[in-house]
Amino acid sequence: MAASSNSSLSGSSLSSDPEDYQPPIWKSYLYQLQQEAPRPKRITCPQEMESRPKYYGREFHGVISRDYADELLVGTEGAYLIRESQRQPGTCTLALRFGHQTLNYRLFYDGKHFVGEKRFESVHDLVTDALITLYIETKAAEYIAKMTTNPIYEHLGYTSLLKDKMVHRLSRGRTEPRRVTFQRDEKVHTFRGPHWCEYCANFMWGLIAQGVRCSDCGLNVHKQCSKLVPSDCQPDLRRIKKVFSCDLTTLVKAHNATRPMVVDMCIREIELRGMKSEGLYRVSGFSEHIEDVRLAFDRDGEKADISASAYADINIIAGALKLYFRDLPIPVITFDLYSKFIQAAKLPNAESRLEAIHEGLLQLPPAHYETLRYLMAHLKRVTMFEKYNLMNAENLGIVFGPTLMQPPEQNALTTLNDMRQQKLVVQLIIEHEDVLF
Repeated sequence: MAASSNSSLSGSSLSSDPEDYQPPIWKSYLYQLQQEAPRPKRITCPQEMESRPKYYGREFHGVISRDYADELLVGTEGAYLIRESQRQPGTCTLALRFGHQTLNYRLFYDGKHFVGEKRFESVHDLVTDALITLYIETKAAEYIAKMTTNPIYEHLGYTSLLKDKMVHRLSRGRTEPRRVTFQRDEKVHTFRGPHWCEYCANFMWGLIAQGVRCSDCGLNVHKQCSKLVPSDCQPDLRRIKKVFSCDLTTLVKAHNATRPMVVDMCIREIELRGMKSEGLYRVSGFSEHIEDVRLAFDRDGEKADISASAYADINIIAGALKLYFRDLPIPVITFDLYSKFIQAAKLPNAESRLEAIHEGLLQLPPAHYETLRYLMAHLKRVTMFEKYNLMNAENLGIVFGPTLMQPPEQNALTTLNDMRQQKLVVQLIIEHEDVLF
């Protein structure tokens, strides 16, 4: 049934050069069907109904039978009315004429009208959407079932062009390259005006809630296509509202970086003027000033001023770095690997302990791995100034253990019981940083 001129892609292939990118040809068949769908025709009640709920109009006919509703609607595709149920007084039914038969749906209202998941401002909008959906699913059931077989996702420049380069950079130096992965944050979305699915290239039909949109990269897809989209994306920098409390992988991919800029900038400033500061990372900076640094990064990104002229106390910068790690929605040592590292720390044999920690490190997502590697190399350098700052690997382990790794269940008792292992994991990684990474 599909128009042959729109049933295939343009044949363009993925290129590593953005200037070579050719947009796909969007398929218009489902859009044409939506244009052909019956339009709603309200059948009004000739008399005023005292029992009519205030959120219904003249389409409400009170208590009438299915048969009588069918007589009122017969012969007019898209005709509809609302009737009160004879069997369940107080409940309402939408009677809708489609496909030469009358369909009946239990109708609900909670501030908006609905018969299923979608909620509408008016009954007219609900019926319009229902007719579009019924018409398309009737006319194109086989087409819809097959529309995901030739996806265009890999042809979309902004979601894929940088992926191979990113994987290579983040995996460099690892024993085994790992695919960049990201858990998509997709939300049901209402698109204004015609929109096409960026996975299958087909039209996203309906009046509202036509599909889902990734809140990081902006990818728009059918709800059914979202299950097939790879769990990686190139986040759109315009959608990243802040630096702190942002998913680590999302942030580095949005900036096309290997590590978050806040980590690079804070460590650079600390190594410039704070390595001999007594109690570095242990002594707390003034909390209001640390909050100022956080706001500066969220507002200005890499242009944030954290120099000595802005913050003379280096403990403020060290505190901001610790706050960044503490506020991550997924810790640097991820929730799913937490128990693996805790168990590694409990092993009695020192060599087995290091081997288990090394295996855990290799399972970290690339952005987490690279961030931890960079931080541990920095902390190793901090220990070289122990004579001045009094911070050895054990002391730093006490500070950073609960900051870099947290139990997934967020149980205070578990955290308390695991503190010794958390400290030991970080201590060992610092001491053996050159071997473990």
